[in-house]
Amino acid sequence: MEGAEEEVAALVQCPVCLRQLPGAHINSHLDRCLQAGEGEVEPGSSPPSKRPRLATAPPPGSQGQGEPEEACPAASPPVFSLFHKGRAGGQSLGAPGRRSGAGREEAAAKAEDGGSAAAAGSGASLAQKLEGKPLAERLRPDTLGDYVGQERVLGAQTLLRSLLESHEIPSLILWGPPGCGKTTLAHIIANSSKKNGTRFVTLSATSAKTDDVRDVISQAQNEKRLFKRKTILFIDEIHRFNKSQQDTFLPHVECGTVTLIGATTENPSFQVNAALLSRCRVIVLEKLSVEAMEAILMRAVRSLGVQVLGQGDQHSRSATGSSSESSEFPVCIEEKALNTLAYLCDGDARTGLNGLQLAVQARLGVGKTTPLNITKGGSADGILITEEHIKEGLQRSHILYDRAGEEHYNCISALHKSMRGSDENASLYWLARMLEGGEDPLYVARRLVRFASEDIGLADPLALTQAVAAYQGCQFIGMPECEVILAQCVVYFARAPKSIEVYRAYGNVKECLRKHRGPLPPVPLHLRNAPTRLMKNLGYGKGYKYNPMYKEPVEQDYLPEELKGTDFFKEQRT
Repeated sequence: MEGAEEEVAALVQCPVCLRQLPGAHINSHLDRCLQAGEGEVEPGSSPPSKRPRLATAPPPGSQGQGEPEEACPAASPPVFSLFHKGRAGGQSLGAPGRRSGAGREEAAAKAEDGGSAAAAGSGASLAQKLEGKPLAERLRPDTLGDYVGQERVLGAQTLLRSLLESHEIPSLILWGPPGCGKTTLAHIIANSSKKNGTRFVTLSATSAKTDDVRDVISQAQNEKRLFKRKTILFIDEIHRFNKSQQDTFLPHVECGTVTLIGATTENPSFQVNAALLSRCRVIVLEKLSVEAMEAILMRAVRSLGVQVLGQGDQHSRSATGSSSESSEFPVCIEEKALNTLAYLCDGDARTGLNGLQLAVQARLGVGKTTPLNITKGGSADGILITEEHIKEGLQRSHILYDRAGEEHYNCISALHKSMRGSDENASLYWLARMLEGGEDPLYVARRLVRFASEDIGLADPLALTQAVAAYQGCQFIGMPECEVILAQCVVYFARAPKSIEVYRAYGNVKECLRKHRGPLPPVPLHLRNAPTRLMKNLGYGKGYKYNPMYKEPVEQDYLPEELKGTDFFKEQRT
């Protein structure tokens, strides 16, 4: 009796019908399940008549008592319909018209997931909604209809939108600042392509290796050859791949084995191979406008069930019609706080959504309530998120600046042109953009030394002294104290008179040397030094007039014979 109980206790689940059976009977039971082609076989039911080699199933009482569930003749080994589909009555396990036990289990799991999702949307607390994935990832749209911003590229009747809606995806390079929607657009393309039967593979250049890319391409070749199925390969941060790694894509993008979609925050002209760039269409995504950010933040507020308090009165405009049902207190946010967040995130949706999530979680953690006039009958206690809470979460305005990227060169160019145009306000602004974004002050100081001679020159010779002094001051004391030194120098240069006479003349000299044909003309003999007797005998220095020895101007040629009379300070000759 004890042995029987131990055997019953050691149950194994059938992977086909999900029934619990003794471990000693699982092999024979699995043979019958697979041959019958039924998802679940009731005890006492007999197998189809096509299989006379199988004995009739034992009565229900015999299971679990140590007797075999069915007898198989020794001369006829079991044949599994998994490998001989023709013996299973012409239908596979997943054939339409019936659902296996595994199928019912999957459907029940989906129903359970759907029910839990509905419960989360209706009764889950705000704290539970903020757990798990970041808010920016959770609210990522799945369709073009939910995509906010980038109207110039993805607006109605645009070429790219028409191609995406017709499922004709070309090879693309998505170039834009962080948080502008590059990965979201790829996510939308992935959802659309999967519905259309196209494979969508995602790799990140920060972690993927060349072998990973080759594996994906090999799979894409097999899919195309065997099933005529297209493959879209999305490479996030594609600029992290070096030139040789990018060359891996070239022949396969050229012949259509894969459709490449790359996302980058760096200028593709500098970071992507020219050959690969010529095979892709570059889509420039701009940072999101304040209006687009407000729409994204309002969508996030709706999903969380947070009420928005208007500025004109203390009554709320509910985004969902009710606050979080399972929260003890309603959670509200000032409309001004959302507007401030939309401005401070600088067009970065990820920064805005994560800042909103951080502010809400911080206020929920504190749990401090405030009397709110959110009902017509009177006030009620609730958790209020103000503009100060938003600023505290972000600490400071989000400044987009990349010391090694495109924005680095954009800002220094803007500073240079502002000083050249004598706009002292714009010059200070661009200087602050660079320094507050983390730029090396010595880099700015070096550029100012160059500017002193290139754009001011002889109009104010003291400008060069000012620039060198500013560079030395930055070396002595560093940031943040040296910022005012650079500011003084920048304002001095913006107000100084400008002259490019020397800069242009030297450019004319370089152009003359580049265009010269044949050997360069020799140095005239009278201009050569003669430190030895042999050189003097050869005529070196003969006829040279030492200017300080003469009271009147000396008539003497200093250019080679071929260039006599050339004036490099005049306009460059064509």
